[in-house]
This record gives sequence, structure tokens and C-alpha cells, in this order.
Amino acid sequence: MNYLIVKHFSGREIPFIFPETVAHVDMRDQLPYGDIISAGVVCLGPNGFVCSGGDKELGIAARPEKDAAVIGDALREQD
Repeated sequence: MNYLIVKHFSGREIPFIFPETVAHVDMRDQLPYGDIISAGVVCLGPNGFVCSGGDKELGIAARPEKDAAVIGDALREQD
């Protein structure tokens, strides 16, 4: 799955996860947030989320450990 981490108006980092068939730049155009913090690909590995990559068109790279933590925290909040 692709993902974008955006900065919410409150300053909090919010993950958006979407299918790899949707380009990062196309998803970015649909979001009401100004700042994209990171972008990449996420998968669930045996030890948790694994984030990698980035998006050349947006000029943004993944932050592997930080992004995995942001995604994991957001999903745990939904429990």
C-alpha cells in the first residue's frame, strides 16, 4: 500500500494509506492539508509495519522508523 504522512492543522502527523494503483501526487491533490511530511510504501511485516521508498514527483522520501510508528499509533487509536 502507498501512504502519505501529512501535517494536520493542529500540528499532528496523520497517515493516509491507499492502494499502490493510486499515485502519491494524485492522492495529495485530494487532501485538504498543506504540508506533506513523507511518502512511501507500507507493508505489514512479522515485526510490525515496514515503510520505504518515497515519491520523486513530490520530492519526498519515507522516514522508515518514524512513519511506521505514526501509522501504528494511528491504527492503535482506532481500537
